[in-house]
Amino acid sequence: MKKLVFLALATASCFAQQKEEPPKVPAPAPAAAMPVSVMPASETEGSVTANGQRVDYKAVAGTLTVAADDAHDAQIALDGSWLPEAHINLEKPEEAPATARIFYTAYFKKGAKAEERPVTFLYNGGPGSSTMWLHMGSFGPKRVITNDTHHDPAAPYKVTENAYSLLDVSDVVFIDMPGAGFSRLFGKDKEKSFWGIDQDAHAFDRFIRRFLTKYSRWNSPKYLFGESYGTTRSAVLSNMLQNSGIDLNGVILLSQILNFADSADGSRSGPGSDMAYVLSLPSMAATAFYHHKLPSQPAALEPFLSEVEHFATTDYLLALAKGADLSDTDKRAVAEKLHGYIGLPVDYLLRADLRVNGGGFSKMLQLGDGLTTGRLDSRYAAPDIDPLSSEAEYDPQGQAITSAYTTAINSYTRETLKYGDQMTYKPSAYGDPGFDWDMRKGFANFGRSTNVMTDLANCMKGNPKMKVMLLGGYFDLGTLYFGAEYEMKHLQIPAALQKNISYHFYESGHMVYLNESIMKRFHDDTAEFIRSTQNGR
Repeated sequence: MKKLVFLALATASCFAQQKEEPPKVPAPAPAAAMPVSVMPASETEGSVTANGQRVDYKAVAGTLTVAADDAHDAQIALDGSWLPEAHINLEKPEEAPATARIFYTAYFKKGAKAEERPVTFLYNGGPGSSTMWLHMGSFGPKRVITNDTHHDPAAPYKVTENAYSLLDVSDVVFIDMPGAGFSRLFGKDKEKSFWGIDQDAHAFDRFIRRFLTKYSRWNSPKYLFGESYGTTRSAVLSNMLQNSGIDLNGVILLSQILNFADSADGSRSGPGSDMAYVLSLPSMAATAFYHHKLPSQPAALEPFLSEVEHFATTDYLLALAKGADLSDTDKRAVAEKLHGYIGLPVDYLLRADLRVNGGGFSKMLQLGDGLTTGRLDSRYAAPDIDPLSSEAEYDPQGQAITSAYTTAINSYTRETLKYGDQMTYKPSAYGDPGFDWDMRKGFANFGRSTNVMTDLANCMKGNPKMKVMLLGGYFDLGTLYFGAEYEMKHLQIPAALQKNISYHFYESGHMVYLNESIMKRFHDDTAEFIRSTQNGR
């Protein structure tokens, strides 16, 4: 998104939180018209032993072309060409309608009946990120091995068969957003037409409907799986699909962010609001626990977090609500309690007025060791760039794993999937000329932080049989597990629909799949969710 977590590279996972706005480089002109020829899809075959089951599959790597509006989208054939009745003047590219060629890799179990075989659409976030993270790290047939919590040595990296692939229960489709990966934009106002909350969701909506037609999967059980900003996308997209006549069996939300005011730095966009500090406190406590920075180390993480959650929503919240009326004595008492929970010095907490944002915490926790603490995965740490700065300048997790994932997707798509020769795979569209993500949600968020909770709530009310599963990591300061739970329990839905939501949190970070000791539980929880809902139960 246009306000991202501080990152050295804006290519990591979804990077769903706040950063400084990217430089606005004018888009190149004139606009490129959609080329007449489309690179044909590549079909290969393989097998994987997932959850102890051998699955023979067909892999299809290719693109589907969508337009920025329904009228022009209806004039594009499944092969990506304009239908004759479209009357598009390709000699004037600056007047051609905006289109996106969206790259995907689909894995189909051989011999399965469409109506009996679920299909799950997966994507990362950013916004701007490709889906190389989920593709090469989570549920595909291959998985790149990284040295969890440490910066990997340089190439060669190891890509291995993925025993945790989701192919034991579902076909999977990994989608790169318009402008990232091998996806490309064409036509007039192409960036404005696809780079924004609603614009992006419309593109994915059209892609999914076109995919269901191309592969005759309309009667298959259907799931969305989004990570980070991908969960923002899923909230909007699920509602769009619902309104266009597609009931989903389930929506799976990994490292959720629906209301951006709930992030660890959410107070920046809403001065005077204190909920961001309340919701981030448990993740800060988990981080201090992991790095042994607490004055008294608890015996186990989860009981400790329950205690912190209670304090956050009671004494801490009440103290913050008093504002200037909080006495010096009570303020010091709260600061000392915070010191016991998140490890920062009492005098720092007093100077911070008991309010510590994510960047400040990442900077201060291991300052004495000369280390910056990770943001998206706070188990990571790396040397400070500027010891005198007030906030962390980069995210050690992004620096640690980006090379392995970038190498893996480039090698795998070309050597195994046989796609992408002579093409550039873009890990992210962030920073591209014209990249300026429109974070407005219609007019509902004018002057306020983005909030798509209403979209998910409306979808759940329109399709009361749809189930939602929330997954997250305790060591994530980018998308807060406690913030995500808070959002779900504050959806404007009937109380009876709350039973449609399930929760799973792990001792991992933003990309929970980086922690291989968590991978089996992550797979099993997701697989069971699909098994239990694929028949509409």
